[in-house]
Order: sequence, then structure tokens, then C-alpha cells
Amino acid sequence: MSRRAGRFTRVESRCRARTLVLGLLSDLPRKNCWTIAEWAGDRTPDGMQHLLGRAKWDADQVRDEVGDYVVEHLHDDEAVLVVDETGDVKKGTDTVGVQRQYTGTAGRIENAQVAVCLVYAGRRGHAAVDRELCVPRSWTSDPDRCRAAGLGDNTEFATKPEPAARMVTRFLDAGHRAAWVAGDEVYGGNPRLRTALEERGTGYVLAVACSHEVTTGAGRFRADMLARKVPKRAWQKLSAGAGAKGHRFYDWAVIDLTDPRAGSRQLLIRRNRSTGERAYYRCHSPATVPLTTLVRVAGSRWRVEEFFQSGKGLAALDEHQIRRYPSWSRWVTLAMPAHAFLAVLRANEHEGHPSPDELIPLTCDEIQRLFITLVNRTVFDPVHRLRWSVWRRRHQA
Repeated sequence: MSRRAGRFTRVESRCRARTLVLGLLSDLPRKNCWTIAEWAGDRTPDGMQHLLGRAKWDADQVRDEVGDYVVEHLHDDEAVLVVDETGDVKKGTDTVGVQRQYTGTAGRIENAQVAVCLVYAGRRGHAAVDRELCVPRSWTSDPDRCRAAGLGDNTEFATKPEPAARMVTRFLDAGHRAAWVAGDEVYGGNPRLRTALEERGTGYVLAVACSHEVTTGAGRFRADMLARKVPKRAWQKLSAGAGAKGHRFYDWAVIDLTDPRAGSRQLLIRRNRSTGERAYYRCHSPATVPLTTLVRVAGSRWRVEEFFQSGKGLAALDEHQIRRYPSWSRWVTLAMPAHAFLAVLRANEHEGHPSPDELIPLTCDEIQRLFITLVNRTVFDPVHRLRWSVWRRRHQA
């Protein structure tokens, strides 16, 4: 947190931000301004709410500091930037960006808020370096509603690949390097995003639908049609990376695509060895790379799912009870360094203190548990707890 101290204009805001981040790493069953304020010893949640809503500090500057911290400690010349969206189920209609929409978190259409995140994934670990809220058209078409939620008057509707392109551009413009970008079909099917990455000389492995059309030397075909023409000898068994139960082996094939522009372009096909189910990826790299490299990048996409799971479970990424955009941005921005702290500590422990054979390596969950127990444990007398009970009941009444 000392790296971000200069981003806060007042010492009170700086200290409270540190306390909030520690609260996000605590073992509270539910983390919001009320519970963290009680855990921190405050008499009311007013200070925490002031930090998120009215205090003067720039969340985007803190976000940039988080990116610097992650790259410094998890640096990898072959790092992959993974982009994906996550949804948080919400009640009511006043929370910024909420509407009935499909969210993978629930697996169905729900009243939800959706954000796109950018995760830096290297060999030592992974952590989020940027975030943007998706503002639906039902909001952008109502300026009064946007204004009430703290959104700017010039807020415009954007599809998910547009904030993804902005975040990648911001990250690279900050002087960081990333050799690859990975994403699912939402991003692979967007030609503008692919073109933007190609113009920057950044490689990508982006999933596409089976109906996606590509151009080869023999003509233009659907991806699934090309997959049927691949001979048996062209498939190779390769690992997409280690999972919870060991290496994830699939059969892979690659087909060269024709394009007058510079660079190497392929259609990568993945086949499940048990079910035969296929997945397809559009690939681009400034120079020709082996199949193993494309497979490694495709496998890196699952790191963003791991971030969403641990970021929500360990750092309360989704537990905010916040309605306006500035507060949402600040909460998520402070949850990012909380998770990054665990990811960096995990990487350092694996590198500097290898576990004996009879133990699994330290996980982020176990590091948080030890940190809470040994470093971050707070105990208050019954008077403090009873005072908060009275405050909650009075507020609710």
C-alpha cells in the first residue's frame, strides 16, 4: 500500500484505504462497508463509505500502480493478457449497469452487473491489472439515469470487445510488454479487436464459434467444415497446462490461413479426447511460432476463471453493496491489490521456499488463512460489538 500512498491527497484517506484492503483479506463471512468498519474498530461505516464515495483520490491512478506491482513481481517475457467478463447478480434497478442479462456466474439470464477484466498471466502467477464496467444500452439511452449513478454525460454504449481493446492498449502504452492476448468467443469474433492487436504487433489466440469463417489457400470455409477435413496424422496430443487433477491433454491441429497483411495467421482446433467435442481459435503472431506455443496461450485463458474464483472468494471482488459508478470503481480497484498481494506472495514462496514432497505448494487460500491468523487478527471487547449491534438496529429501524 505504500506504493500507492501518493495517490491519496489526505492521510486519512490513505490510512482508511489500507484498512479497507486489510478488511478485504480478512475472514469476515460477508465483506462490505458495514462489516469491515466494525472489524476495523470504527464506530460507524461513515468513514468507509466516504472513502468510496466522496474522498478525493483517483482510482485509475491506483489501478496503474497495481499493474506496475503485478508486472514487477510476476514478470514473464512470454506473459499472456487474458480478457474476460464476469457478472455479479444484483437486486433492484438502481445499481449502476444492472439489467436482466446473461451471466456465466449464474449460468442463466439474471438481474446482473457485468464487468470486463484484464488479467496478467505469467509462469510465476496471475493477477488482474485492469477493469471496466459494461454499461448496457438501457442505461446509455437514459442520460438522467446515468447521471444519477455517477456516470459521465458522454457515456456511450460499447460491446465487450471495446473495453477489452482499451484495457490492452492502456497496459501496453504504460510501457509493459505482453507477447500474447487470449479470450473467448465474444472477443475472437470481433474483427476490430483482432485488427487493433495486429496493428500493435501483439499476438493473440482468441476463441471463435464453429460457424466462424476463415480463408485458406483453398477458399473460404466455416471452422467446423475445415475441422472435418483434417487428416488423422495432423492431430497432436498436447497439454493445455496443469489443472487441479494434473495436465489437461487434448488433441490439437492447426491450419494456416491466407492474408495479404504481415504476420502469421492460423486456425487452431482443439478436440476433447473423450467426447470428441471441438473448440476453435483464431491465432495471429508477428512471426511463425510452433504449435506448442499456440496451445500454451490457448490454455492460459483459464487463468482468468481462476482469478474470478479467488478474487471473489478471497478478496470480495463481488461483495460490494454499492450503487454509483465511482464507488464501484474504487471498490474493485482496491480488491485488485488485495488479490495481487496473495498472488505475489504465493509466487515468492514457491520460488524461495519449495514445499517438501509430502506437502502441496502453498495456495492463495492457505496464505490468506495464515496471514489472517498470524498478522491480521483483530480482537475487540464486547462493548464494541454491542455498540455496533445497537447502531445496526437503529439504522434499520
